[in-house]
Amino acid sequence: MHTTVAIIGAGPTGLLLAGDLALAGIPVTVFERRSETSNLTRAFGVHARTLEMLDARGLADGILTGGARVERLRLFDRIRLDLTGLPSRYPFLLITPQYRVETALEERALAAGARIERGASLTSLRPDGERVTLEFGDRTVTADWVIGTDGAHSTVRRQLGLPFPGRAVLTSIMLADVRLAAPPEDVLAVDSVGDGFAMVAPFGDGWYRIFAWDRRRQVADDVPITLDEIREVTRRVHGTDFGITEARWLSRFHSDERQAPHYRVGRVFLAGDAAHVHSPAGGQGMNTGLQDAANLSWKLAATIHGWAPAGLLDSYETERHPVGRLVLRSSGALVRMAMMRSAVARRLRNTVGAALLALPPVVRRATGVISGVGIGYPGAPRAGDVTLRGGGRLYEALRSGRHVLLTPEPDDLSGYGERLVVAAPEAETSDAVLVRPDGYVAWRGPVTGTAAALTRFLGPGRMSHSAAR
Repeated sequence: MHTTVAIIGAGPTGLLLAGDLALAGIPVTVFERRSETSNLTRAFGVHARTLEMLDARGLADGILTGGARVERLRLFDRIRLDLTGLPSRYPFLLITPQYRVETALEERALAAGARIERGASLTSLRPDGERVTLEFGDRTVTADWVIGTDGAHSTVRRQLGLPFPGRAVLTSIMLADVRLAAPPEDVLAVDSVGDGFAMVAPFGDGWYRIFAWDRRRQVADDVPITLDEIREVTRRVHGTDFGITEARWLSRFHSDERQAPHYRVGRVFLAGDAAHVHSPAGGQGMNTGLQDAANLSWKLAATIHGWAPAGLLDSYETERHPVGRLVLRSSGALVRMAMMRSAVARRLRNTVGAALLALPPVVRRATGVISGVGIGYPGAPRAGDVTLRGGGRLYEALRSGRHVLLTPEPDDLSGYGERLVVAAPEAETSDAVLVRPDGYVAWRGPVTGTAAALTRFLGPGRMSHSAAR
């Protein structure tokens, strides 16, 4: 068997990649070691920037249905982080289980023509010139390109010989999906004491996720959890166990901070947890992986179709590796603040934190990083959604998977075919803006510079005389 792109791992990151590439007309196959899908999940938070990415794929409205919106995050005691000021259509954190995101992405990928093969466990990977040879037991597959989205214990990463430096930051973390007789008033209940912390979040279907850590009981991941253990630490942190009645899932795991030194080795890439892992504080894991996918997909598609500018594919690592490092640091800072043992240190944390979050610049920076809305790339800031002349929005135009040129003088640019959508913003402006398929600004400048910008970012095209002036 041969496929143009082989994606190893059918989690959210791999499925978004598959849908984007298939939409671009590229043969893509996803190989997943699990034989069946699961409705059990660790991730449950979808941040604003991820909702924008899903909006650009026509999926946000469906995922919003049934989810719970959190407009203000209570981090520690008096520390509140207000998300309502985010410059986004989605100024909140959406609480919804990961499997709902996966289901939407899988349906989109299959509808676009991607193949998903389950029960396929990768055993070896061998780059071989212009192709990569993959072994799945006694079966051989070749691919022009391979993307490893196979998680923290990535076989792709190990086969490439890439190290995964870092360390464990939390051990014996407990997860439980439970029913509650007396749910918390806050949508998201988070707090900590000197020897533990606990978070309670709704799935929207009558079940709640409890994330708990107990300094007094640090045991191996395979030690069974009891509901009494969950009740005890939750009660100690929150003053109540919210009437836990039953559980459908209990799990214990440890959390690492690790990052691969490279996200690309020749024709093989890493994305999501295969490239970086960090503490669950801030709920940025799945979100960061989806942003990896959105960054890589269009660049790989442009390369395969033959019009990518020089160095475009290398910019995936250049842009995303620093973001992965930032997320490691920010989530690590949150978990270390939560783990403070001293009562004096916790009081100082609460006092200083509350004072800082009364300052607008600090609030903008903190909410921008956690939500992803404030994260951009050198020379390529995030493009906010805008209304278009005649109706529609920028992020609806991005659903084509192409660059979008916003210009007050929309001329005939049909020479760029499947590479470009041209639209006029409703607001008056004298500038043109070229927006990348992942929703970041490639170029902004006077209309007279449009022809040069398109040649630089999309290669040569056959434009009309008026468009070339």
